[in-house]
Amino acid sequence: MTEQARRAIVVAGVMLTIFLAAMESTVVATAMPTIVASLGGLRIYSWVFTAFLLTSTVSMPLWGRLSDLLGRRRTYLVGIVLFLVGSALCGLSRSMAQLVLFRALQGLGAGSLITIGMTVVGDLYELERRARMQGYFSGVWGVASLMGPLLGGLLADHVSWRWVFYINLPFGILAALAIAWGLPQSVNVSRRVGIDYRGAALFTLTISALLLGLMEGGRAASWVNPFVLGALACAVALLPAFIAVERRAQAPLIPLHLFRSPMVRAAAATGFLAGMAMFGAISYIPLYIQAVVGTTATQAGMVLTPFVLGWVACSILSARVVLRVGYRAVVVAGMVSLTLAFVLLAEWDQGLSRATAVRDVLLAGFGMGLIMVPMLIAVQNAVPRADLGAATSLTQFFRVIGGAVGIAVMGAVMAYRLQTEFLALSAGAGALTAQAQELASRPELIVNPLTRGALAPALVAPVRLALAQALHGVFVVGLVVSLMALGAAFLVPAGRARDLASAREPASSSRVR
Repeated sequence: MTEQARRAIVVAGVMLTIFLAAMESTVVATAMPTIVASLGGLRIYSWVFTAFLLTSTVSMPLWGRLSDLLGRRRTYLVGIVLFLVGSALCGLSRSMAQLVLFRALQGLGAGSLITIGMTVVGDLYELERRARMQGYFSGVWGVASLMGPLLGGLLADHVSWRWVFYINLPFGILAALAIAWGLPQSVNVSRRVGIDYRGAALFTLTISALLLGLMEGGRAASWVNPFVLGALACAVALLPAFIAVERRAQAPLIPLHLFRSPMVRAAAATGFLAGMAMFGAISYIPLYIQAVVGTTATQAGMVLTPFVLGWVACSILSARVVLRVGYRAVVVAGMVSLTLAFVLLAEWDQGLSRATAVRDVLLAGFGMGLIMVPMLIAVQNAVPRADLGAATSLTQFFRVIGGAVGIAVMGAVMAYRLQTEFLALSAGAGALTAQAQELASRPELIVNPLTRGALAPALVAPVRLALAQALHGVFVVGLVVSLMALGAAFLVPAGRARDLASAREPASSSRVR
């Protein structure tokens, strides 16, 4: 078989893994009501999502660095196997506690799928071809994200919720076979070095404490309870120890010298801030459409479709444009689009039309598409090939961490403003004081009463107004962060993409010229 045919098989396997990873992040949500009805465990419902997010996020840099040290194929296959074993066990779960545990295992494997997949593309292709391929992979991610909620609902309603997890198995096995057969083991292995176990342990503890503190703080709308303060204090205390270990390690988990590169620093800053703004706000757009405007859950979810389509279209476009105009111009244009989208989101009110909502989220999708893929390409071309896996995983890691921080901060802002509005409402609600006071003490109940008709008719209008004002605060926070992200975009070095590329080792026979 020719080298070109072998490479095509590897690319197909990578596309399959990226499709599975993207779909798994959305497919479970629509099936969860059915899962709860089958397994019970409503009290730990949210941990089905938290466990997956936690392990997949923490493991991203670990997978990237291990692929640098041990080779792409071996590390990639271990990650795929963990993902498939976790998927199978999720489908076999007999309790919600088991499902949470197995989702954590599934997330551990999922952390490798996109991270190493994007790194393999960096191994196989030079700058021009790599730019096109990263755009196509972003399209695969977009299609999977759109299909996930629909497929989850169809499988849960017409087959079994267990097939939400089992469906990963045949496609994952095909992807593993393609990677095992087509990808050479010696792509990036140059020498045997010890693995940074102490750094990995400290990193896992630090980021786990940070994420748990952020998620609990945003969910509880209180940052002063002992668990939140303890988790965040633990993260702050462990971070200096992690940095000290990485400085002395022979093969550090996160090579700190990467941050000497202006491009890596720019990618970390822009990815974190753009992820914080957009992924924080995107969680609340369906809530606004459903609970404030008054639509069905399906209609609210469909408003996000233009966001994904805009992201995919501009990802493909931007991957080509950066070769002509450079990274900075494209990223700045993306940040301008994202900031303008937040200006418009902050103007939403109860009279919002579907056309206006589609326009605003489409503009946000354009912005994200112009930011994320160009920065990934930029980082991959700014670092030596020996650090390609670590640099690629760091780019994705900062975006995900930014999203987690954004969701926590914006969730706290919304809950605080809701509580303030409901306390004022309960003071003058007369006979309706009891229900208004319950909403003031537990603002997370707002969606169920509005969508299921359980709210007293006289409270519907004032509660919707209160929610609109609370979500206005969320979008204003997003606007402030997007303005900071726009400033960070000017950290991206100016110049042509080819001129900014790092001196790389001579291309091996496995790379496309």
